[in-house]
Amino acid sequence: MYFTDRIDAGGQLAARLDHLKGRDVVVLGLPRGGVPVAAQVADALDAPLDICLVRKLGVPYQPELAMGAIGEGGVRVVNDSVVSETGVSDRDLAAVEEREREVLEQRARRYRGQREPTSLRGRTVLVVDDGLATGATALAACRVVRARGAAHVVLAVPVAPHGWPDRVGDAADETVCVHEPDFFYAIGQFYTDFAQTSDEEVLDTLERHRAAPVPAADVRASSDVRASSDGPASADGMGPADGPAPSHGPGLEPGAYDVLVTAGDARLDGRLSVPPGATGIVLFAHGSGSSRHSPRNRSVAEALHRAGLGTLLFDLLTDEEAADRANVFDTPLLAGRLSAATRWLLARPGGDHLTIGYFGASTGAAAALWAAAEPSPDIAAVVSRGGRPDLAGPRLDRVRAPTLLIVGGHDTTVVELNEAALRELRCKNRLVVVPGAGHLFEEPGTLEQVGTLAADWFRDHFGAPAEGS
Repeated sequence: MYFTDRIDAGGQLAARLDHLKGRDVVVLGLPRGGVPVAAQVADALDAPLDICLVRKLGVPYQPELAMGAIGEGGVRVVNDSVVSETGVSDRDLAAVEEREREVLEQRARRYRGQREPTSLRGRTVLVVDDGLATGATALAACRVVRARGAAHVVLAVPVAPHGWPDRVGDAADETVCVHEPDFFYAIGQFYTDFAQTSDEEVLDTLERHRAAPVPAADVRASSDVRASSDGPASADGMGPADGPAPSHGPGLEPGAYDVLVTAGDARLDGRLSVPPGATGIVLFAHGSGSSRHSPRNRSVAEALHRAGLGTLLFDLLTDEEAADRANVFDTPLLAGRLSAATRWLLARPGGDHLTIGYFGASTGAAAALWAAAEPSPDIAAVVSRGGRPDLAGPRLDRVRAPTLLIVGGHDTTVVELNEAALRELRCKNRLVVVPGAGHLFEEPGTLEQVGTLAADWFRDHFGAPAEGS
């Protein structure tokens, strides 16, 4: 661990930025996790603090591939070569931009109210996040900041993979990082406390550091950009809870709880995390040989918490059951446990109107799809990571929930299995192949892409009923 928490990370980062003191600097934090880090930097430099809101413009049929990005003040950055190579029409580009602009404006209203963004024209702008994985969001932020008139752009993060400046290219005039480890799979691995940064914390921090509002310039620009909507990796909500939950389970008040999930005669250990204002809860079905402690699932949970979604990670089998390897591949049994956990969750105080989603990994994805085919309860969305949908073959055509299949580009056999599953699914569906990723998504930045894709999919579909309901 390099940092105790984001406050500590911000202090260490600020020590590397002493040379900016006395310059006309504006510090921009990427919400949410980058804001408390940026606040420490702004304090050290005696500089105004604001936020930088960006949204990628993803290719419609391959949303992880950015054809541009948008920012506040009407900024629009387009990668003309990607648009040309993918054959995206002006109409399709406009539709994507309209959708993402609406999301951007919603978030701007949440964080700013009626306050205008701080003017950046002619100033040194310091873009700060709590870490950098793929670099896509930071790259988009730098491009947008430049388009808003910044004279000198500095990108600063506490931790990033070795060689990370190559991912940013010339988007920033200067890059600063405290630690650049060779082994890097998630930002949270370098923090002792990587607890969720809430909207309330962001708002309180901005209020304390509020600069005099200055109307932002209406700047429009076009430039090459490869952006992504993957926001800063965030809290897994799985640090020490306020206390153990009673065996019958807690209500759905914000917090993180150790729980015992009732599934028939089985009592299954789990971890329920509910961010403030959560719009729904995603239940995780882990793959064979894994458990609720899966670091990959926990990493994805971080992204979901960051998006304002709750999670329930739990063991599908008891220790005694897991000792029998046949149970690990018993899709109907595992799906039954997932359905039972869903009913258990809906029965919690405040759970009667809860929106539910499923995230399945490897063989757990088959369980998630199998359970989603049940007529009740209604499932709003399903996401599969490196999944084996073939193991749910008899039920694929009965799944109603919008389903996202995510597969690593190097996992060729599983890619073929997921392509076959697409032909069987009758619900809204999409297959995303993450370039350069293997079955476990261990390659730098690939797991963050999974978290971003999952968070966007759940967030997009939790507001509407599943098709066919």
